[in-house]
Amino acid sequence: MKLNEAVGERLKSLLEEKHWKNYSLQKEGGIPRSTVGLIVEAKRKTVKLETLYQITSTLGITLKEFFDDPIFNEVTD
Repeated sequence: MKLNEAVGERLKSLLEEKHWKNYSLQKEGGIPRSTVGLIVEAKRKTVKLETLYQITSTLGITLKEFFDDPIFNEVTD
C-alpha cells in the first residue's frame, strides 16, 4: 500500500468513527470538501503536513494519534 492510500484509509476510518462526512471537515475546520475527497480517495500523491494538521485538529486528535495505526505498517513505498 502506498503512503497516500494509507492516509486516505485512515482519514476515512476516522470520519466513519465520528459519523462525519467530508463536508463536516469543511463545516467544522474550513477544509475544502474537494481536498478531503482527494485525500480519502488517494487521488493526491502528497498531502501537505499543514493540511493534515488542520484535519487532525478538527477531528480532535494529534498527528501522533493519526499515524499510530496499524495501517501504516502496510506502507511499502
